[in-house]
Amino acid sequence: MAIHVTVWNEDSAQESAQSVLAVYPKGVLGAVAGMFENREDFFVRTAYLSQPEAGLSEEILEDTDVLVWWGHCKHRLVPDEIVTRVQQHILRGMGLIMLHSGHESKIMQRMMGTQCSLRWHENQDKERIFVLEPAHPIMRGVPAWFELEAEEMYGERFDIPAPDALLAIGWYESGDVFRSACCFNRGYGKIFYFQPGHETLRSYYNPYVQLIIRNAAHWAARDRALDRVLGSEFAPPLEEKK
Repeated sequence: MAIHVTVWNEDSAQESAQSVLAVYPKGVLGAVAGMFENREDFFVRTAYLSQPEAGLSEEILEDTDVLVWWGHCKHRLVPDEIVTRVQQHILRGMGLIMLHSGHESKIMQRMMGTQCSLRWHENQDKERIFVLEPAHPIMRGVPAWFELEAEEMYGERFDIPAPDALLAIGWYESGDVFRSACCFNRGYGKIFYFQPGHETLRSYYNPYVQLIIRNAAHWAARDRALDRVLGSEFAPPLEEKK
């Protein structure tokens, strides 16, 4: 059965800027969604901030196995009630893949319990990503390391809890390092944070970046057989007292 993926984007001004469209003619939203198109293992839809309910209605989320999130400068405009709705679906089993500058989104901060702040600069540094856990499903088919010709530098300290699994670290030619691929478990849901993806650079064309994101969608996908409704329930005694 195909995994239902919803790719969300804040449709910020950067999406329509010529500097972005020169790299991604369909914008970042189209570039990320395109990784899942025309594949039997995925059904993909897109959603964005300016739609009713920020594109994340109860019906959409109920039909979403994995939510892929890219945001940049409109994090504060996502309504709190939508953040709570997404959080509840994650806790019940929906997967979340958080990309690049989505690290400071409300939902990432909510799920991590921290500010998720970091150090950064835009020198278009070469980045070398080293795989730490080659046997993890997200890293299957990825070589021991690969290079991105240019990326926005994200550096430590990255204000997140210790990941349940740290899959890769990035090294930049300007000298910084970063925990670039992190896994977390929250309730019945799985979360994957992946650092590459500045809107004017070509990282989303890299075949290993694409492979990692698709692998992550398989790893994080909601298991419908284990979907849970949150809340306490009465449990009668299993045995009678003697």
